[in-house]
Amino acid sequence: MPNGQPEIGVGPWPGAWPEGPGSDVYDEALLRDGDRRNVVDRYRYWSLEAIRADLDLRRHGFHVAIENWQHDFNIGTIVRSANAFLAAEVHIVGNRRWNKRGAMVTDRYQHVRHHATVEDLAAYLSSYGSDDGGGPVPLFGVDNLPGSDHLETMEIPDRVCFLFGQEGPGLSEGAREVCDATFSIAQFGSTRSINASAAAAIAMHAWVRQHADLGSEENWRG
Repeated sequence: MPNGQPEIGVGPWPGAWPEGPGSDVYDEALLRDGDRRNVVDRYRYWSLEAIRADLDLRRHGFHVAIENWQHDFNIGTIVRSANAFLAAEVHIVGNRRWNKRGAMVTDRYQHVRHHATVEDLAAYLSSYGSDDGGGPVPLFGVDNLPGSDHLETMEIPDRVCFLFGQEGPGLSEGAREVCDATFSIAQFGSTRSINASAAAAIAMHAWVRQHADLGSEENWRG
């Protein structure tokens, strides 16, 4: 572009600041200085807490879990995709610290939990539905293992947690043992596996195609 990239977001709020019912969602600093965050227009000038509360009203039934034994750089990108597809929660298994650069601050809008082991994750998911009556959340590993179901033809449960292993080795042996099922993503080229963050996005979008309400503009931002 001859004049450079357009500036993201909006400047300071024009005119009198919002008042009355519903105005509590706004952040005074953003109203004063402008909002240059990478958020959809609906959330311009909203506080972080207000955005998270609004997202919580419509989160989807799937979770995403990532094994983090080698500080995988894919984790941040997976968290960003989880926010885009509105996952219920994101779970980091193994090392608590992870590289957040790829998340592009979307982790602030997402519920992110840490579990020391895959057994701890499985235990958490088994009791997750005790409050809402929805029942346990099954754990589905994503890896091209012998006997895995095919994502393209399987019926994905409405409540499910997708578990992804490290880039390269895939799911750990312990993870395979606690999974209720595993599935693979169809590939047709020479490489053995696709990038972990790409696999995560494909799996989440497959859930969206089967279960998300695409008829309501209130529920989705596409």
